[in-house]
Amino acid sequence: MSKSLSLRWLEIFQLIAKSGSIQQVASETGLSISTVSNHLRSLENALGIDLVDHGRRPMGLTPAGEVFARYVRDGLTVLKRGEAEIRTGNWQHATDLRLALIDDFDNQIAPDMVRFLAQALPRCNFRHYTRPSHEILAKLQEHKLDVGVATRPPGRTEGLIEYPLMRDPFLVVLPNSFEGSPEELFHPDADLPLLRYSRDYVIGKQIEIQLARSKFSLPNRFELECNQSIIGLVAQGSGWAITTAACFHRTQRFHNSVKAMPFPGRNFVRTVSLFTTEVYPVTTSELIQKVMVKLIRQHFTRPMCAKHPWLKNDFRTMEGEAA
Repeated sequence: MSKSLSLRWLEIFQLIAKSGSIQQVASETGLSISTVSNHLRSLENALGIDLVDHGRRPMGLTPAGEVFARYVRDGLTVLKRGEAEIRTGNWQHATDLRLALIDDFDNQIAPDMVRFLAQALPRCNFRHYTRPSHEILAKLQEHKLDVGVATRPPGRTEGLIEYPLMRDPFLVVLPNSFEGSPEELFHPDADLPLLRYSRDYVIGKQIEIQLARSKFSLPNRFELECNQSIIGLVAQGSGWAITTAACFHRTQRFHNSVKAMPFPGRNFVRTVSLFTTEVYPVTTSELIQKVMVKLIRQHFTRPMCAKHPWLKNDFRTMEGEAA
């Protein structure tokens, strides 16, 4: 090896290996295209071999590049894990925490969570975000977050560690004025339309998968992102909704105008979990998991099951259960 390798060169190479595009790496890092190209060329010159096939678009790795990329990935992971252990290995001495929660927990759990962590981690600087699940998982995979609470997606979550928190069953919400059975609403010509969650959201995708499995084909007239808006429209008699026990619990101001009932047919649930990166220390992750489970039980599962006893066995926390 003719010269020392720069850590920055290795980081840039890892991003190029992942995306195959110098332009995309420049956009992600805020560097100019020429700077990214120079970092890559400097690494190749130091090694004396081409790592990337510069004639292909998107760029592909050479055989040597494929081998080297595996070592770079493993090496950078070890370095990041070491950095994280130094920053937060002993949770009492943690100095930084970038935490994101789905909006289900923003009003009731987030204040208690931040208050507890501020006392438990007296040296820590917090950055708290509220995002939909798919954005939280993406930012974790990009190492722009340390910890995120999100709905488990249908597919795999590469590079993330999962700690299950809550089993959240789906149910149907109907206006009080509707006197029929929930089964009647699953016909395409039903009088009340289904008010859908956005299919960009994990919860929306999960509902659509279940409808397809059950061979229900319902018109798609209304698709909304906001949980409060969906249940508010149900309260006005504008439609009906498929949601979860936790989502319904958050809309208490509408509860006098709507009724929740079990999902007809085969039951299905979403799992809300704590996700961390592979490099984040287990001690801090387990501390946050323990607090989240306690707060979910306090603010969600116990009060909801007290009002709707038929949910008792399904709507519950998942401490100690494997992902």
